[in-house]
Amino acid sequence: MSEKIVRLAARGDGVTENGRFVPFAAPGDLVDDAGAVTPGPHHATPPCRHFPECGGCQLQHVDDAAFAVFIQDRVASALAAQGLAAADIRAPHISPPNSRRRAALKVERRGETVLLGFHQEASHRIIDMRECHILRPELFALVAPLRGLLRRLLGPRSSGGVRLALTDQGADVLVEGGRADTLDASEAVTAFAQQHGLARLSLDDGYGPQTLWEPDPVTVTLSGIAVPLPHGAFLQATADGEAALVAGVQAAVGDAAMVADLFAGLGTFALALPGRVYVAEGARGGAASLKAAANRAQRQVFVDHRDLFRRPLTTAELDRFDAIVLDPPRAGAKEQVEQLAAAKVGRVAYASCNPATFARDAKALVEGGFRLDWVQPVGQFRWSTHVELVAGFSR
Repeated sequence: MSEKIVRLAARGDGVTENGRFVPFAAPGDLVDDAGAVTPGPHHATPPCRHFPECGGCQLQHVDDAAFAVFIQDRVASALAAQGLAAADIRAPHISPPNSRRRAALKVERRGETVLLGFHQEASHRIIDMRECHILRPELFALVAPLRGLLRRLLGPRSSGGVRLALTDQGADVLVEGGRADTLDASEAVTAFAQQHGLARLSLDDGYGPQTLWEPDPVTVTLSGIAVPLPHGAFLQATADGEAALVAGVQAAVGDAAMVADLFAGLGTFALALPGRVYVAEGARGGAASLKAAANRAQRQVFVDHRDLFRRPLTTAELDRFDAIVLDPPRAGAKEQVEQLAAAKVGRVAYASCNPATFARDAKALVEGGFRLDWVQPVGQFRWSTHVELVAGFSR
């Protein structure tokens, strides 16, 4: 007897009507008593040889229609868990393949062999990357040559990481756990950076990043403004996903004359907002970069280096603004939302990378008198269970 897969669970498993979880099954598939899967209309052929071992993707076996429903369901389920009525959950924006402009890879050297790639799903084993359908081609092109450089920088039995990001000047590469404390290693770093046209190459041997190559100051352009990119600063995963989030924030804020952008990072939203903007950011490097960029562009952006978990804006401070933008980390903005729920501000734009903490904070805002008008899900991490969104609230 066969059962039909009716939905995808939060971790990507297929679920039957009777609640049976089946790995790598898609909605519409049939599953027999032995667990054999007969593909249905939404079952796709995974494009990558590393699927399903590689932990970079969990959902290459489903088509875009099923992936879109999965993203919407993640948001709807999170809201329902907080007792919130179904909001206007819009059709998800899904980033195309090969659009990821940043990645954190793992590396391990075993003698002359260097493994470089993502971890295996639920494991510390590194899947040695030979192809990738999510990374931008400019970044993936560095994977193979990086193995040669890493043989110079890592010990014979050692491990570390490689962080890649695409900037205005080209690829930014940070090697974690590597050392260039000999002339030979230092020359290898310079030669590699020159040969591959890197924007920046840095090493972190445990005491913080050290820049070894940066011919021109590295920047990322946000809303037409070049912003200096500090080591480790947050950057949205894809350019088109960033554009979708910015458009959502702009729609929620409207023509507000005074806006506060909280957890602002490098200014992804602040630099796209009208009127005067107050910015609060806890990372000193990010706050300094945004301040410098805004000043050069002569934008009315006031930057405050402020830890909003320890010192959230008070209700009285929030009442000075016409609209608030929130873009907290995965933990959400519980402390700040408690103050915001009691404020008189009329509009809130909330960008989130965690539907669960978003729903928790949304409940507090609704209980404080706000209405959740709409939610725009964004699937920047294609074929992943990681879901992002932007939502609009009003009083």
